[in-house]
Amino acid sequence: MSADRLPAPVAPRLRRPTWRDPRLLVGIVIVALAVALGSWAVSSAGRTVPVFAADGVLTPGTPLDAEHLRTVDVRLGPAAEHYLRADEPVPDGLVARNVVEDGELVSRTALAPADDVDARSVAVPVGSVLSDRIHSGAVVDLWFVPDADDGTSVPTPLVSEVVVEQVDTGDSGLVVASGVTLHVLVSSADLPDVLAALGADGTIAVTPVAGAS
Repeated sequence: MSADRLPAPVAPRLRRPTWRDPRLLVGIVIVALAVALGSWAVSSAGRTVPVFAADGVLTPGTPLDAEHLRTVDVRLGPAAEHYLRADEPVPDGLVARNVVEDGELVSRTALAPADDVDARSVAVPVGSVLSDRIHSGAVVDLWFVPDADDGTSVPTPLVSEVVVEQVDTGDSGLVVASGVTLHVLVSSADLPDVLAALGADGTIAVTPVAGAS
């Protein structure tokens, strides 16, 4: 048979998809799921949830109760699970593990059982002038300055990086005068040295830790 007598190829006819075509149904399902997921993500991002914030500075060992907490509504999305929800019961027996600033959202990682927090509150009379950086929640170093009649006393480090629980003073200025009492949180390991210094002839000096709040 010659080449000019070969039958011409017939183009296949495309069939219009019908509602019974599995590929069309799968495509519709995928589009519907994408639309639903997008709507859920948008609504979740714009939804506020009630969480607890610190009502005043929480220092290590502060009990977790209504006196130290307030409720705020915030948009956190999935991150809300990392914070203490105000629409759930407050867990019993928890205290602050570290400093939580006034108004800061209470993270679950900032809390611990009371037995796990090694902090003893000690009242320390301070004879020197304090900087305005020393306040509740501040991190400070304590130095012991022994008495010496000839003025040659050399201060020695007493304890480093302790948290100020409270400042007792009647002066509201930025820099307070002498006669201030600091309540500092000391570990049980450092407690004997601090108590010994308080009973010795000398004074306690306080310096804020650089870079700490």
